[in-house]
Amino acid sequence: MKRICRHCRTPLDRKILDLGHAPPSNAYLSEADLSRPELTFPLRIFICDACFLVQTEDFTDAEALFSAEYAYLSSTSRSWLEHARTYAHAIRDRLALDTESFVVEIASNDGYLLRNFIELGIPCLGIEPTDCAADIAEAKGIEVLRTFFGAALGASLSEAEEAADLVIGNNVYAHVPDINDFTRGIQALLKPEGVVTLEFPHVMRLLEHRQFDTVYHEHFSYLSLGSVRTIFESAGLRIFDVEELPTHGGSLRVYGCRREAAHRTLPSMSALLEAETAFGLRDLDTYSSLQGNADEAKNALLSFLLDCRRQGRSVAGYGAAAKGNTLLNYAGVKPDLLPYVCDAAASKQGRFLPGSHIPVLDPQVLQADPPDYVLMLPWNIAPEIETALAGLKRRGTSFVTAIPELRVR
Repeated sequence: MKRICRHCRTPLDRKILDLGHAPPSNAYLSEADLSRPELTFPLRIFICDACFLVQTEDFTDAEALFSAEYAYLSSTSRSWLEHARTYAHAIRDRLALDTESFVVEIASNDGYLLRNFIELGIPCLGIEPTDCAADIAEAKGIEVLRTFFGAALGASLSEAEEAADLVIGNNVYAHVPDINDFTRGIQALLKPEGVVTLEFPHVMRLLEHRQFDTVYHEHFSYLSLGSVRTIFESAGLRIFDVEELPTHGGSLRVYGCRREAAHRTLPSMSALLEAETAFGLRDLDTYSSLQGNADEAKNALLSFLLDCRRQGRSVAGYGAAAKGNTLLNYAGVKPDLLPYVCDAAASKQGRFLPGSHIPVLDPQVLQADPPDYVLMLPWNIAPEIETALAGLKRRGTSFVTAIPELRVR
């Protein structure tokens, strides 16, 4: 099969990471599913020699990955809720949004963000294809369109006089298979002086901190400021500001507008573009260490779990996160080494992790029978997890992260 870049259509020949075969990382299983065949796909990423967009090899489509039963709910994390609240108030003030403004969030999930705009009295609309998340958002009083976003939808909303003063896309830009169509949709949806903000994990931090577990089928692209600027320009958009964020191990928030809009391009743009160049994001050799880093992390985790089993030490997982599924499946970890994983999301409890088939339990089981170690799979919220489970530490439990290297706290 011929591979081509999802943005510039250049042939893709340079593979930088191969994690074997894995199921979609959020395809959690019921007990009945365990006796049925499980579909897996190759999990590999490539870099385009022409536009430097890092991307997966396509074997699945968005409809298959983000089904009505998609289990990720944004409101599970308290730190993410606070991040959303802070953003809503800051962008309200920066853009002088009021009751006459209109805000659209793409991939609005369970309303974790738009509920803040509702409280501020700012009209808004969510676009969310997964029914379970949309149901929760609507219960909060948020209007939701249950569909995928693209150029046709952006144009139809604009034609229906629902053009936006602000378009928001938090952790969705990396998840869209047709990134060009999605970006053209943003351009069509914006008012002449409207603003779009997108948040996405920064590929520079992925490389710097060896975050190979953030690679999974739902992440079609791994983005830099430089690659996003190129994609925006091809769709008639312009980035005028950028912020570095600590979320998800290091993310960017870009501020964009139509090419001809009056928003002044700020010095943050040139500063970060220079930092990306200095790091080597436009040097193909920079990406060559990713495979070795993944192998080292896999081997270290396996050694730790095997040592614990030999010594009779108990280990439980915490956080049924997509990144954890990438790590566990690449390492071949099964319930014999990690008997269960706890998660606060009720939508995941009673189900099983894809691939590894490790059961997901209510965190209360940790209090009833404290393990010797808790392996924190979503390392990006490790401080939040440790705070929530502080009682276990006082009872002798140690906390472990595997990325960027194995660390026992």
